[in-house]
Amino acid sequence: MTIGTTTTPAIGRGLLTAAFATALVLGAGPSAAGESGDGGWKGEGGLTLSAADNSKVDAYADRAKEAERSISVDVRTAALASGGELVGFDHRLKTTDSLKRKVATSLKEHPEQNVDTVLRGLSDAVRYTLQWPDGTYTDGVSTASALLSAWGNDSTKWSNTWGRSSGYKGLNTGWRAPGSGQLFEVQFHTPASKHAQEVTHLLYEEQRLPSTTPARKTELQAQQDAVFAAVPLPPGADRLTGPAPLPVPATG
Repeated sequence: MTIGTTTTPAIGRGLLTAAFATALVLGAGPSAAGESGDGGWKGEGGLTLSAADNSKVDAYADRAKEAERSISVDVRTAALASGGELVGFDHRLKTTDSLKRKVATSLKEHPEQNVDTVLRGLSDAVRYTLQWPDGTYTDGVSTASALLSAWGNDSTKWSNTWGRSSGYKGLNTGWRAPGSGQLFEVQFHTPASKHAQEVTHLLYEEQRLPSTTPARKTELQAQQDAVFAAVPLPPGADRLTGPAPLPVPATG
């Protein structure tokens, strides 16, 4: 398969999804534990949400959970068709508490924004990870991404960091589901890059806290760089490109 092309494999979606449609496991993580007495939310580092903003995040989480059902069918089918492994499927929904922490952090760092603007930009409330061995990684990504696009999922982000000299290595992609319009994330990994991501997760979480000092952030980044430096580059991975945007329907 040519690297970076978006030619859709001749695979019947209905045949592949039949086994998944009735077996799909539904559900999300635990609910927020930081509700305050006035209907708002409180988190670590002085993060807060007003009662009105907290209610809007709750409603958003409910919509994401509903949209996840059909999105998961597409992603699981793309994984099967491309020979990929779907990793961490039980964590495909970001917990409500994690969503609130992310929204509150964004509002604190960008006070000119409101909760509606932040929620519209959230891309990982629904998220997945697919992985392949190094030798089949490039073809696997090409096949899976082409299928997702062919099934009406619009590509909104394609962040390929395999060619970096330092830092995170992998392929993080964003999509917009047809019908619901829900944004979701798909990360494409090898076993080595996924392991590096897991090892550095706590370092990354500390790095992004508003209370972390600049000096500590620099130290944390150096530690993450050292871990990702040991991740092998799959053949052709640094040249993978995303599917073309879906055409906008004509009006009038």
